[in-house]
Amino acid sequence: MQEVIWHGRGGQGVVVAAQILAESAYLQGFKGVTSAPTFGPERRGAPLTASTRIANEPIRMFSQIERADIAVVLDASLLEVVDILASLKEGGLIIINTQLKADEVEIGGCYGIAAVDAVAIALKHRLIKEGAPIVNTPLLGAFARAGDLVSLEYIEKGLRWKLSGGAATANILALNAAFEETTIKNKS
Repeated sequence: MQEVIWHGRGGQGVVVAAQILAESAYLQGFKGVTSAPTFGPERRGAPLTASTRIANEPIRMFSQIERADIAVVLDASLLEVVDILASLKEGGLIIINTQLKADEVEIGGCYGIAAVDAVAIALKHRLIKEGAPIVNTPLLGAFARAGDLVSLEYIEKGLRWKLSGGAATANILALNAAFEETTIKNKS
C-alpha cells in the first residue's frame, strides 16, 4: 500500500486532488483506494491536509495517515509553519509547488524531491478561482511524473470524471504541462 498526504491551504483544492488521485488509481485497476480530508477549523488560507491510500488489494484501514510514502505540498510557505517531514517516511518522496528546480530545494534528510512551478502553470492555463491560482491539477501532473504509481493517462481520466467541458480541457492542459516541467532529484 502507498500512502499519500496532501498539504495545502483552504481553497487550493487539496481535498479534490486527493479524490481525483483515488478515482484515477481505481480507473487504472487498483482494487484498494481511499481518500479522506482531515477535518478541523479549516477556512480559506488555513493549513489543511487530505490523504489518499492506493493498494492492489482492498483497503480495510481508515485511520489517518501518520507517515506517508509521498507528501504533496501545494504551498511551499507551509514548510515554514507545518512540520511536513514529520508526516513523511524517511526515504519518501516530497512533491512541491515551487519556482525552484528539485536540486535547488533544500530539505534535510533522505528524501526524493520533485518540484514544479504549479502557480505559473495554473496562471498560464487560467486556473484561477476568486483571484487565486488553483494548483492542485498541476501537482497531480507532477505526481504522475514523479510518483511512479498512477499514470498520466489515468489521472486525465480521473479529471474527466470530476470535471466537464472547458474546465476539463484547461485542467488537462495544465496537468500535461506540469508533467513535462517537473524536475526530480533522487534520494541522497
